[in-house]
Amino acid sequence: MGKFRKRPVVIEAIKWLGGLECFQTIKAFAGRDAVWNYNHETLSIATLEGTMVANVGDWIVKGVANEFYPCRPDIFEATYEAVEEAADD
Repeated sequence: MGKFRKRPVVIEAIKWLGGLECFQTIKAFAGRDAVWNYNHETLSIATLEGTMVANVGDWIVKGVANEFYPCRPDIFEATYEAVEEAADD
């Protein structure tokens, strides 16, 4: 058994805060992959592994294969850090 390090990859993500306005932003980001259950303030996200549910506070991540998936806040904070965006020339 070997040891491996995760490659440094820059991803895009949006935090699910609940509500229509946030859903519309996520819908524009993830397209048909996101469905809002407004009664429970959850999102259903179509992932490569099947449909997953995102709760308020979870992050919606766009992966390296342009797939989308929810990520709990504690896992997100342990895995990712903010990246400075390059200024437009």
